[in-house]
Amino acid sequence: MGTPPFALCSLKALHERGFDIKAVVTQPDKERGRGRKVSFTPVKEAALEMGIPVLQPAGMKDPQFINTLKELSASLFVVVAFRILPISVLEFPELGSVNLHASLLPRYRGAAPINHALFNGEKETGVTVFFLNKGVDTGNIISSETVAIDDGDDYGTLYEKLAARGACLLADTAQNIFDGNYSARPQEKGTFPVAPKIGPADFVIDWTLDAESIRNRVRGLSPRPGARAALNGARIKILSAASDSAPCDAEPGTVVEADCKKGILRVAAGKGSLIITRVQPESKAATDARCFLNGHRIVPGTRFDRSQ
Repeated sequence: MGTPPFALCSLKALHERGFDIKAVVTQPDKERGRGRKVSFTPVKEAALEMGIPVLQPAGMKDPQFINTLKELSASLFVVVAFRILPISVLEFPELGSVNLHASLLPRYRGAAPINHALFNGEKETGVTVFFLNKGVDTGNIISSETVAIDDGDDYGTLYEKLAARGACLLADTAQNIFDGNYSARPQEKGTFPVAPKIGPADFVIDWTLDAESIRNRVRGLSPRPGARAALNGARIKILSAASDSAPCDAEPGTVVEADCKKGILRVAAGKGSLIITRVQPESKAATDARCFLNGHRIVPGTRFDRSQ
């Protein structure tokens, strides 16, 4: 059960390992673009190519969907990046229902673990396979694997690393469950960082933060949806940046250096400064700082503002 590319990696790994996949559950088709053309989820496209039946319920409590799941008589349910299922459904399979989560539980429970790990400047994260229960990401852990977060990682690169590592871990764990060669442990109790769903308010850059915190916000939102600010009345996405901790006395959000030849666009932060290296102006393609400066009149003293 899953929808985005993260789940697609796991579907491919399970299929390649030869598991008998009775059906794939994914989100309903959606109309996209100006022509409102119906598009399939990545998981559905792959499942159809593999010859696997696809279920696309409008809701997880739909009686017909629940009956169909029960009639499949699957031994194990596998959930990756999908909706919360009713506890009664999770109890259908004799071997239980497992989930692949993109963090080292109990750290970063929630819908956006990759974003929040980057927001917080973590140096490592990981993937966890656990049994689902009535809580949110609280079930017993079967397996986990640590993944380093490189300084150059952003949401896009870390997403790909975790999707690939998670898919392998999930396939190995599923095989161990079928073989009866596994143990499950309760999650550690305590206070840990969480990962709630992110929304438009999270995309807006707060220039009063220190430069490294702003850089981590940029990393956690790049390449999509992009950290956002307003410049000369127009919205702009900042896709990559470096931080400089050297003292900067200018008002946060003020351009303190705009050098076309060197391609340097430096903006004052609450502490230090942010060196912007790649941007995407509204309704335009992404570009590096040098090209951006050559095409826009930006001088020291220009202000970046917060913008929704």
